[in-house]
This record gives sequence, C-alpha cells and structure tokens, in this order.
Amino acid sequence: MMLSIKQRNSILSRMASLIKEESSAILAANKKDLEAYSGGDIAMFDRLKVDDAKIEGMIVSLEQLVADSDPLGKELYNFTHENGMNIVNKTAPFGTILIIYESRPDVTVEAGGIAFKSGNKILLKGGKESLNSNLKIVELWHKALTENEVSTSWVEYLNYDRVKTQAFLENPTQKLDLIVPRGGEKLIAFVKQHATCPVIVSGRGNNFVYVDKEADKELAMNIIINGKTAKISACNAVDKVIINENLPNKEAFIQDLIQQLNEFKVEILGDAQLSEFEGVAAFENEDIWFEEFLDYKIVLGSVVSSTEAIEKINKYGGGHSAVIVTKSKKEAEFFMESVDSAAVYQNASTRFTDGGQFGLGGELAISTDKLHHRGPMGLHHLVTNKWYVFGNGQIR
Repeated sequence: MMLSIKQRNSILSRMASLIKEESSAILAANKKDLEAYSGGDIAMFDRLKVDDAKIEGMIVSLEQLVADSDPLGKELYNFTHENGMNIVNKTAPFGTILIIYESRPDVTVEAGGIAFKSGNKILLKGGKESLNSNLKIVELWHKALTENEVSTSWVEYLNYDRVKTQAFLENPTQKLDLIVPRGGEKLIAFVKQHATCPVIVSGRGNNFVYVDKEADKELAMNIIINGKTAKISACNAVDKVIINENLPNKEAFIQDLIQQLNEFKVEILGDAQLSEFEGVAAFENEDIWFEEFLDYKIVLGSVVSSTEAIEKINKYGGGHSAVIVTKSKKEAEFFMESVDSAAVYQNASTRFTDGGQFGLGGELAISTDKLHHRGPMGLHHLVTNKWYVFGNGQIR
C-alpha cells in the first residue's frame, strides 16, 4: 500500500533529527568498523570512514528530500481516444529495490531516503566492513518508521554473506523489482550473473580528460589535478588523460603536469610517446586503458585529433564521464555529441558528476546503463510509469 506524501516526509524529517541526535553513536559504531578493517585498499577505507562532514551530508540529503516535490503520480501523457476513453500515463513506484554496496554507510541514509520518498521498499545489503555503522543507521530508520506507525519492512537490512546473497539473488524470498549494485566490477559481475530481475549498473568510472590543441593549459592542469587527486575513491575521479600532439608548447605542459602529479604521489604511466618523458613509466598491456584505478594512478596518452580521442574514449571508457578542455565551441560540440558517456563536459572537472552537484539533492546511484535511466539517479528517476484508462463500457 502506498504511503501518503505527508507520511513519507514525516518519516524522513524524523530520520534527519535522529541522525543529529545519535551522531555520536553513529561515529562510535563507525570507529569499530574502521578499527576492524585490515585491508590495504585506501579507496575502500575512505568510503568507509564517517566523520562530522559526512554526518552533516546525511542530514542535508534527507532535508533536501523532504523539501522536494512528490515524484509519484506525475502525469506524463494524456490522450483521449476517438471512442471516448481517457488514457493517462503517470509515474509510479517500482515496488521493492535491492541496493548492494561496499563500505559506504552514508548510502544507507541517502539511498534509503531516495527509495522511500519515491514510494519504494528498500532492501539494503552493505559490505561486512561497514556492518556496525549500517546496523546503527538502520536502527534509526526503524525508530523513525515505528514512531510514525509505519512498518519497518519499508527499510530492511540484509546481513548476508556472499553465499546467502547469491541464494537470495537466484531465488528471492520476497518480491524483488530492481537491483542496483554500487561498487567495483567484480560486485557488478556477480550481481548480473545471479540476479533474476532487472539490474541497473552503477559505480564504474574510468573517466577521461581530453586536452584539445586549443586548450587553455592552466585550466586543463587544474581540471586534471582536481579530477585525479580530490577523491580517489569516487567513481567520478579521472584515470586517463589524452593530449592532442598539436597542443602548443606540449612538452612544457606535460612536464608541468608530471611535476604536479608527483606532488600528490600519483603513479604515472604512459603510451609509447609519452613514456619517453622522465617520470612516466611505459605500460605493458593496452588493456590498462579499460581499468578503473580508484588509486593514485593515472595513464597519459597522445592523439592526433578529436576524432581519435573520441574513438579511444568510446572504446575504453566506462560510459560515466568525459571532458574536453578546449576554447573551441565547435570542437566541444563535436566531442560532446560523439562521446558515449552519461555525462560529457567542456572545461570542467568530472568530479561534478554527482546527484547533489546536478541539483538532484542526492542519488541512489550513477547509472552507466542506458535503461532505465542514465547518469545520477535522483528522487525523480527512481520511478517507473503506469497507464490509467478511464472508460464507460468501450469494447474492441
């Protein structure tokens, strides 16, 4: 049964208050997770950590959801048949959504809130490394629901290991309408292999910056350094930079780029041409162009034209984000129309591919699929549609 918008907003508001009230308890639970984490993955650790800024982000995301309009029941189409029937298409909830994610306790709030406000029941399957944090946050979800006399089944946590998760994917013990895996390629492949309902792929980046021959070099430098070093654990980070060989004073630009990347201790790999520069190691296999690093690691390459850059990005990129740095409006339009990515940029960092930055108030995921939605999936994208046909006895 669908909850009213008043009920949904009341629960979200209460959840925001509870996170503020229980912030110390959330941080204490997260401290247990951090102390227990023994892996060497710095990106995983960064996503796992909860601090005051992340707590504030959780609260803001819920407050933004409350302030946003109801995504359900929006009229998309209205047609009157020649026989008098009125045919209307409106937005509707999916039903039950399972999100599987690694290490990010803030997803337990943000994804749960977006799914709930859009009228969906949410099943949360976090990684074992964030179990204490997630269980504490779900406890608050259940308190907010119970205080508003709504069943806790609207937000459930699946504390399953890999074997139980696979069994659930292959034979769900409850109705399941959509699965969103948020994480690395191994997680995505695992879910797609075993799922029996639609899956929206989210999380893979491998984003490119193309420095055109008409680029502002200082601007290009800032965009590359920001995209690579601001947050290596993000799927919107930069992994590949390709430079037009006709860029004026190209050698000086590359040497400056190497120096700045070295300051952040970024490992630099290059193709046959750019590996000739001191500080750039040659890579052994072309397959490295496919890799998403989530690390202080970058690949530099050289191209002769925008066309070659586009072909390279479309072959190797993750379909997430791509940038052209250029002063030429014509080159930018050609690049942006031709590159097959969810988000394409002229003269701006890939780090902006984010639901909050795009004005969505947050995101359930960033989809690199083309169905059902592409790019950041905010509140108004986590819906399907439904046809309402009003007649008075028409038959065909």
